Amino acid sequence: MARHKRSSRLETRAARMRLAIRRKPYFEAIAPRVGVGYRRNRGAGTWVARGADGHGGYWTKAIALADDHEDRNGTSVLDFWQAQDKARALVRGGQDASERPLTVAEALQHYKADLKARSNNTANARRILSLLPPSLARKTVAALGARELRHWRDSLLARMKASSADRTARMLKAALNLAARDDPRITNASAWKTGLARLPEAEPPPNKIVDDQTVRRIVAAAYSTDERFGLFVEALAVTGARSSQLQRLEVADLHDDDSAPWLSMPSSRKGRRRRVTRQPLPIPASLAEKLSRHANGRERHAPLFAKSEGERSRHLFRRLAADLNLDAGVSLYSLRHSSIVRQLLAGVPTRIVASHHDTSVPVLEHTYSRHIGSVSDELVRRALIDLGGGRQ
Repeated sequence: MARHKRSSRLETRAARMRLAIRRKPYFEAIAPRVGVGYRRNRGAGTWVARGADGHGGYWTKAIALADDHEDRNGTSVLDFWQAQDKARALVRGGQDASERPLTVAEALQHYKADLKARSNNTANARRILSLLPPSLARKTVAALGARELRHWRDSLLARMKASSADRTARMLKAALNLAARDDPRITNASAWKTGLARLPEAEPPPNKIVDDQTVRRIVAAAYSTDERFGLFVEALAVTGARSSQLQRLEVADLHDDDSAPWLSMPSSRKGRRRRVTRQPLPIPASLAEKLSRHANGRERHAPLFAKSEGERSRHLFRRLAADLNLDAGVSLYSLRHSSIVRQLLAGVPTRIVASHHDTSVPVLEHTYSRHIGSVSDELVRRALIDLGGGRQ
């Protein structure tokens, strides 16, 4: 059992009642880098834990009410001795634990390592770090409050759209949730659930759909720009795959030795997927022939497309979109949206469309409900019985 620190001004109710009412707590050091404070309020006072942040400063967190007007209960109402125990446990995890709780910046570094271990893009973690003020980055995760997280989320609106701010907040929530799963001392997950809640006005960007004639114009313009760029864009348009999936294709994934060529398309790593599976996707013979020439002479497990092709293609596409006077919002991802809608309008069952595009039926129904509705309306109309509208 850790030794308790005596304090003539904090250890009794009578002594605390003689202190002046103020917002700044009265602190006592109870161990190296650990302190406990008492905030004197008009009503019951509040116990506050204080810990060193490792950067020459401190973080603080309110931990319970003081037993000024009601008896201690060991959880929400504590006496001075119990407050010391709780502060020490929060800062150090107990008497013998030397590991201090993670700061927000350290939680993001752990999140980055987790993304890398799952072969996911680590740019999200780096991006959040660049957007965090130093005061928030240095704060311990266990000491975070909903108000300061909400203030940070709302401050993003000055530099980005609401949908982007909402997406950035979700990335930070993922990092904080990982920290909470790894450390049982972090019990304030409600702070980021509330403070980083979805913005009411954060509507997802519209799914820009382009007709088949425009798709052909895009592919032709891409080939005119660069042969490699053109092949990548054509593969996106035909398969409806994500750029990241094409970048994981290997030469061995191309099967062009019969009259019905296909690709073994790798799944994405969206969500918590750790294992990549492969889905056979039919492709036209014309595309198979181009891909075969592109892969000629390379080893079976060599990448079919360069790892940098996705970023390069996004950069080239912005210039292409301007040259073709495409509608605002049309991007490489519009080729995927268009592929999904094309199959739906052709009467392909929703489950097959979802499987073909490496997504789920609920996501498909939520995102493309208008197009699914138009298809189902036409299918039902074909099965209607027309009784002529009059008596026989």
